Amino acid sequence: MAKVKTKWVCQSCGYESFSYLGRCPDCGNFATFCEETVQEAPQLKANSSPALVLNNDLCAKRLNDIENDEKIRLKTDMQEFDRVLGGGFVAGSLVLLAGDPGIGKSTLILQTCKNLCSKKDGTGSVCALYICAEESPQQVKLRAQRLGVDTVNLYVTNQNCLEEVVRQIDEIKPDFLVVDSIQAVFSSQITSSSGSVSQIRECTNILMHIAKQKNITTVIIGHVTKEGNIAGPKVLEHMVDCVINFEGDRYKSYRILRSIKNRFGTTSEVGVFNMEDDGLSEVLNPSELFLNPSDTSNCGCSVIAALEGTRVLLLEIQALTGSTPYPNPRRVARGIEYNRLLQILAVLEKRVGLNLSKQDVYINVIGGIDIIEPAADLGAALAVLSCARDIPLKSKTVMIGEIGLSGEIRAVDNLEKRLREAQKLGFEYAIIPKVNKNIEQKISKLEIKTCQVSKLTDAIIQAFKQD
Repeated sequence: MAKVKTKWVCQSCGYESFSYLGRCPDCGNFATFCEETVQEAPQLKANSSPALVLNNDLCAKRLNDIENDEKIRLKTDMQEFDRVLGGGFVAGSLVLLAGDPGIGKSTLILQTCKNLCSKKDGTGSVCALYICAEESPQQVKLRAQRLGVDTVNLYVTNQNCLEEVVRQIDEIKPDFLVVDSIQAVFSSQITSSSGSVSQIRECTNILMHIAKQKNITTVIIGHVTKEGNIAGPKVLEHMVDCVINFEGDRYKSYRILRSIKNRFGTTSEVGVFNMEDDGLSEVLNPSELFLNPSDTSNCGCSVIAALEGTRVLLLEIQALTGSTPYPNPRRVARGIEYNRLLQILAVLEKRVGLNLSKQDVYINVIGGIDIIEPAADLGAALAVLSCARDIPLKSKTVMIGEIGLSGEIRAVDNLEKRLREAQKLGFEYAIIPKVNKNIEQKISKLEIKTCQVSKLTDAIIQAFKQD
């Protein structure tokens, strides 16, 4: 009889130990170890050898002999979703969709199933199987009626046993599979409870092999922890082909779909949706959503052109400064990295002479977008200076540029693309870096006026210069 052992597994990172530990030595979290039973496989006899099963599809082939199907991409007919995916779902890919509770993950996937099952491809209707492991089919039907989903090619089941799910996949033979959610699915071959690290890892591994061997496009929906990380082991993100995060504020109507990992497209791509009574609607021009429709020439306000993947977003940065009676003034940054803000304030104090040692500084990017690229430095610095001096910036002006420690304005990528987006939204003036090479020929045909600067002091003069 096989020997039975127990082990303690950290539910945050998957670290294994032979005894209980109060703190995980790998991730540092407290009280995250759970006991799991492990059954060792029986050892083979000396004269026995495992049987080898050969599969022609798994044999090595020359790269030139491998043929791709013409329908390698499965478009969702949702431009924002297809943009994040890199042009649509790749046949046989495994996609992980994560987000906060109630953000709209199930709504997005159900609308995607509606579009896929209503269209025709070269082989006939697209068949979809929806595994609702956390809801009953009646509850899914209520949501489908609200969203207007009425198709005969969508199958729904509330099975959460992986072996039963595999059996139904063999019977229905779907082209599109949804598992909602992976934390609620369990395998009877593993003794730990559903949602544990072992269950998530093994269930995802089996679904990955099914997707690759049977060429089934699979979407697994995952939970997030209170820190905002995807629940389960980190290896889960390495196993899938694409990791998509659904972000947004439940008290606001818009949602942001962000690509974190994509083997078949651009990473850091974003798509914007608006949550309405009848489901999610696409926002094809999100810059109009994030900008102030009335005026952006108030004190402490500036407009930047940020690049998210292949899309240019015009965002408004607001800054607020005020005196404080405390010895340590506050520095609060939302949408911009905190250390980046400290660097910008240090440059303003050293190179411009702006003393903020006794003032609180608050900076916010309107819309809840997190800006990672340094091209927003110039807009953030001018917004802080505008509020500190109580002087508005030049109206209908966009700021583009990275600030170095010596006060120089450094070059940015895709400058022409940023200027075209600003011109399309009605901006008349742009302050750009001077060191961008061969930019004069590219922007000479644009109607927007540009001012090339090499120093932060030169940008300040042009930004506060009124016509």
